[in-house]
Amino acid sequence: MTDEFGAFMPDVDIHISGAPGGTLSGRTFAAKDVFDVAGYPTSNGNPGWRETHPLPTLTAPAVQALLDAGADLVGKSICDEMCYSLVGSNAHYGTPINPRAQERFTGGSSCGSAAAVAGNLVDFALGTDCGGSVRVPAAWCGLFGIRPTHDRVSPEMVSPLASSLDTVGWFARDARLFNQLGTVLLNDAAENFTPSKILVAEDMFDRLDASLAELLRPLATRIAETTGLTPEPVTVTDENLDDWFEVFRIVQAREIWTQHEEWVTRTKPKFGPGVAERMAAAPSITEELAAPAREKREKIRARMELLLEGNVVLCLPTATIPPMRSAPPEQLQTSRETNMALTSPSSLTGTPQIHLPLAEHRWCPVGLSLMAWRNRDEVLLDLAELAASNLN
Repeated sequence: MTDEFGAFMPDVDIHISGAPGGTLSGRTFAAKDVFDVAGYPTSNGNPGWRETHPLPTLTAPAVQALLDAGADLVGKSICDEMCYSLVGSNAHYGTPINPRAQERFTGGSSCGSAAAVAGNLVDFALGTDCGGSVRVPAAWCGLFGIRPTHDRVSPEMVSPLASSLDTVGWFARDARLFNQLGTVLLNDAAENFTPSKILVAEDMFDRLDASLAELLRPLATRIAETTGLTPEPVTVTDENLDDWFEVFRIVQAREIWTQHEEWVTRTKPKFGPGVAERMAAAPSITEELAAPAREKREKIRARMELLLEGNVVLCLPTATIPPMRSAPPEQLQTSRETNMALTSPSSLTGTPQIHLPLAEHRWCPVGLSLMAWRNRDEVLLDLAELAASNLN
């Protein structure tokens, strides 16, 4: 298969046929290079990781579920190093091309998965999302993408980043297939739920560039109209969303260092720009700093549960438009901070969030997200399919 977008790991030639007669027979997919596949290396975006971890002898349950459903695995996709980035660039394995805006980044860390789906190299792809690593690439590449309820998809045999924040998600171009994948991947913890109202997160729209907000706000109303739900404006938080991102940043860094301190100290891996600086800073997040952030996280969870209780879903912007591939480091950092303020509510609370590709702005794909309280993923998938069928 020709990899014209640099989406796949360059030295891992993989093709595993799915079980015959399954519901996904005839479909192809890629798995982000954090998922173990028996007999193939897992690099987690870093050569040192691959060199110091044994060749997997078992396949991650999420990958195996898709194979058992009949889909063919045809590639392991490039990811940002250690998944500790939101840009879509890897100093060791390359920077995938965004098929929908080739002069701009794909978003990360599930960059190769997004590029493979957006470039029609596969029908769908697995990714992981800690702080936006499925949602942002979905937005920047014009795809459907989901961060499910925390642990609704098995995280076993997936390279960890920050365990209380990590989730397994997926991308697709087609809303019906995107919904169908939920029946294969989600466990049986679904909550019976019938929404009647869409809450429109006004304060999160205010985070956007004025021209982008002007484009997206009416689309929130159109989603409500096409799904038969009543729109209602709300304020997600009376605080600054940057404060929520700061809570996320501290909790994530503490968990990352707790998870990886021994490996980093022992193997001294070489990290690329951005990731190197964040890894170097992670040890400074002590338990004394992390404990108040975790307490604040519980207050954020309580706030979001209060907002999302009852028969409601929340509509919010997923991300800004992607930065240019030529953007300087300070611009990339600003993009990271702006977008993670938007993605932090779902990450901190373990709630499901789906990106819907809806429009273009400055020749870039843009869209909106739907969020609900935990274990209401299936309803969000149904709403996404309904909205897509009525808006396109």
